[in-house]
Amino acid sequence: MTPTSDDSLRRKLLLAAFQMPAMATMVSRKSSITNAFVNTLIPQIQPTPEEIEQALTILGMDITDIRCAYCGDRMTEWDHLRPLVVKQRPTGYISEIANLVPACGKCNQSKGNSPWRTWMLSKTARHSPTARGKSDVADRIARLEAYERWRPSIRIEDFEAILGPEEYSAYWQAWEKINADLKECQKVADNLRHKVEASIRRS
Repeated sequence: MTPTSDDSLRRKLLLAAFQMPAMATMVSRKSSITNAFVNTLIPQIQPTPEEIEQALTILGMDITDIRCAYCGDRMTEWDHLRPLVVKQRPTGYISEIANLVPACGKCNQSKGNSPWRTWMLSKTARHSPTARGKSDVADRIARLEAYERWRPSIRIEDFEAILGPEEYSAYWQAWEKINADLKECQKVADNLRHKVEASIRRS
């Protein structure tokens, strides 16, 4: 029996309605491993209550209702205004109040390592305040610019000079080895998965 055009259309719609979850792989963890390698090196400086109050005041926040500095939604975390990792190496910025602002998870994940101002104004970046049609983006940018002027953010200019070239090089050689090992493990896992899939087809 020949399928009708209605059947064909319905089939296309059904296939378009479904999306298989992305397959987790070991090699896809490279960015997570890199972030872990960098973040492990980054100092954290706990702010005083007075510093937190100053930060919230500059951002126009009420201590009883802290909002995302980028979009105004409810705050879920504090985000690094300037990224800690770019091109798989530390930028030199650290975790301290001058480099942290209240954020929501949606903005934090969308912004990633992008420059905050460029990302906020982007019409194409997924979940950016502009792409989501937030009406007060210009006001929020002005507050963040004032925040940047509040105090200079600490930046480590040269990790290698502090740690020594041999120790620093050995650290990143360990990073390369882990990623190379994961590639080999992925090859093994792919072969094993194909065998499992083949057993399902035979049964």
